[in-house]
Amino acid sequence: MMQFNFFLKLLKESFRDLIPIVVVILFFQLAIIQAVPEGWVSTAIGLCIVGVGLAIFLQGLEIGIFPVGEGLARDFAKHGTMLWVLFFGFLIGFGTTIAEPALAVIADKAASISSGRIDATILRMVVAGSVGFAIFLGVFRIYKGHPIHYYIITGYLLVVSVTFFAPQEIIGLAYDLGGVTTSTVTVPLVAALGIGLASTIKGRNPVIDGFGLIAFASLTPMIFVQIYGIAVYNLVDAKDVAGVVVEATVSSNTTISISSVLSGIASVVKDVAPILFIILFFQYAVLKKKIDNIKTVFLGFGLVIIGLYAFILGLEMGLFSLGETMAYQLTKSDSVMMIYAFAFAIGFSTTMAEPALMAIAKKAKDISDGKINDFALRLFVAAGVAIGIALGAFRIVDGGHIHYYIIVGYLTVIILTFIAPKYIIPIAYDSGGVTTSTVTVPLVAALGIGLATNIEGRSPLIDGFGLIAFASLFPMITVMIYGILTEKFGVKSDTQIEEEELLKDTLIDAENMDLATVNIDGSHVRHSLSLEFSAVVIIVPVDKKLDAISAAHKAGASGVTVLRADGIGLEEMDNFFRTSFEANDTLLLFLLPKYLVNEVIKSIIHSLHLTTSGKGVAFAFPLTHMKGISLSKEDIFKEEAYQVNLNKEEPMSCVGDDLDSEPHDSNKEPSKSK
Repeated sequence: MMQFNFFLKLLKESFRDLIPIVVVILFFQLAIIQAVPEGWVSTAIGLCIVGVGLAIFLQGLEIGIFPVGEGLARDFAKHGTMLWVLFFGFLIGFGTTIAEPALAVIADKAASISSGRIDATILRMVVAGSVGFAIFLGVFRIYKGHPIHYYIITGYLLVVSVTFFAPQEIIGLAYDLGGVTTSTVTVPLVAALGIGLASTIKGRNPVIDGFGLIAFASLTPMIFVQIYGIAVYNLVDAKDVAGVVVEATVSSNTTISISSVLSGIASVVKDVAPILFIILFFQYAVLKKKIDNIKTVFLGFGLVIIGLYAFILGLEMGLFSLGETMAYQLTKSDSVMMIYAFAFAIGFSTTMAEPALMAIAKKAKDISDGKINDFALRLFVAAGVAIGIALGAFRIVDGGHIHYYIIVGYLTVIILTFIAPKYIIPIAYDSGGVTTSTVTVPLVAALGIGLATNIEGRSPLIDGFGLIAFASLFPMITVMIYGILTEKFGVKSDTQIEEEELLKDTLIDAENMDLATVNIDGSHVRHSLSLEFSAVVIIVPVDKKLDAISAAHKAGASGVTVLRADGIGLEEMDNFFRTSFEANDTLLLFLLPKYLVNEVIKSIIHSLHLTTSGKGVAFAFPLTHMKGISLSKEDIFKEEAYQVNLNKEEPMSCVGDDLDSEPHDSNKEPSKSK
């Protein structure tokens, strides 16, 4: 039942996050293009499938991939050697990237428009090897505890340096491939690996050291692919590829059949299988340890597969065809500002629905103890992507060289690195790698190639690529700005807020000693309230102790202090100093709100027959300066209601009346001899 409620919560959040995409598509389709899209019923169904698939996918991450990844990292840190962990990191990076669908699409497109110079298979091997090396390097950094910005800044310098030697045909492609290497499945597992290692290794901080692996995986492909391009364009002659035409075409709506469903699920299984195989190999062959809750873990992987397939299917039905059509129509229009506006809006809306970003944002919130707000983080990342894509579209229209933009962007990142708080820097670097995945890449790639194809003087190979690089760069800037703002405005973690509340209560107690300090049962919440308490003391024989406690509990008492006691009559003692004292009585001390006093004493009297044949003493007295008692919310409410009612009651007798006084006669003269 708990898992079902969690799924309903994820489902609600998923549909909430799809609203921006729907609004953007409807606005541009109806207000700008002024046409009702064909197959809008299929689009609506696709959006529903996207929402459900996203919720299933996220739940699978929570019960399958995240626990296994973190568990592997902990076990490696405790029992494995660093060499095995480094090897594991390389295989995870290589195995997941080589099967990445977005990488395959970009590689095939690059091969076709490069007149055969670029080989799609070799390009994918180069990218996969660079990602494996990136995870290897990132794990090594966590073990050594080196600051991440030294590595990242060195990497940026290498990227920029290689750019001046790389052929212009490869630069945009290399920058884009840095953004498509971190898939929806890879990101959560790599993040879990980094956080698990940083949480286990002594002296490491999960926030500062745990994040950053994704940043490495986005950086190294830019270097290796440019080196590959230098070799290819200097050593390999162009092949004769006739009829290579690149056009921004209009996609058709996806049709669903049994064969297409089976083929789609098989494709997702192919993407997830390398990850599962690597995990099982290292878990059983290297660590030689069983996976805890193996059925739940496999259920989680199954949910990831089903959810990811449903998510992709829904996008193809509801957004891919419509988005690509709109990108094509906008490139044919005369309004340049509409292109920029669409680029900004589609970047923002698709990033807000990116599942990999959701997973990272939730993990960042948990690890930072609530100091990083997951929704705010996603807003800043989405704003960075939107600005990046809009600026990238301007670059294509204007015809400027991409590396000038990228160099300025990297310089900005480096400057902010020395200004932003340390805990936000690795998360900012990772944010650049999680923004260009399942949702963003197809729409952004269609827009870039469409612009470069339809604008005179632009080359699809040189100018068409690069938007994904912009979408990966600017989130790093905006997230660091978010970190700077959280520090400026004094945003606190959950623990800091709780400590300040406790300190506030302490100060209130010190200044208001007449108030009672009450702990709310079941939580750490403390309140200073104006409540009246009394102490009820019950002295009974030892054998009646449990009966008295049971009676008090039935009347509402929630706690008791039990003391051993001895009661003797002093008038019967001959020699006080030679008397042997042995505890034969029990003293029960109850600290109660005033409204409970009568009920507790009455219950004990009736249970032990104190006023008839029983033995024992019961009495009560008021208390002041009550501090630290624990009550339930119900007790507090009843005590406050009791005091309100008590204040409303009229006095029933005069001071000095007693039980033995005669009935008052208004005609009788008052006595003068008292």
